[in-house]
Amino acid sequence: MGRPKALLRYRGESFLDRMIGLLSACSDEVIVVLGEQADGIRASLERAGMARFVVNPDPARGQLSSLRTGLAAIAGGAVIFSPLDYPAVLSSTAGAVAAALREGASLVVPRYQNRHGHPVGISAALAGEIMALADDASARDVIHRHAARYLDTDDPGILLDVDDPADYLRLVQEGSLEEE
Repeated sequence: MGRPKALLRYRGESFLDRMIGLLSACSDEVIVVLGEQADGIRASLERAGMARFVVNPDPARGQLSSLRTGLAAIAGGAVIFSPLDYPAVLSSTAGAVAAALREGASLVVPRYQNRHGHPVGISAALAGEIMALADDASARDVIHRHAARYLDTDDPGILLDVDDPADYLRLVQEGSLEEE
């Protein structure tokens, strides 16, 4: 993509600045897990002061290692997590996930047109199960063992995963989705 995905721009801010803003509005603390180029990414952020940063010592091990790095940095409690490459998620969606966790749900998954996406909310118990997974497992292994509380939403941003330049171009060309 020519630069770290965290610093790609969408609606006037970086993907990571958007995610920090989104999650800080509904969470007590935002923990950002960085890997390669961590110092440069953090230095480029406008909302760096709104998050605590931890570095995944081995990001090549994949998403589970990053999720575990973030979970290890918290003191317990429910967690909302999302890869940063979902920049079009609406704040109302993240707020609804947080509210469902506060109401006692153990697994909260937003759904748009019967397809589920991010951000996902999990209880402290499920976070513990993810921490206990084998290295070759996936967080989905835990998630699929539990009944989710699905939140039907009018937010197509929960599905817009920007994995490559074509995805990014589509996102930018569509101006994607409506503002809240």
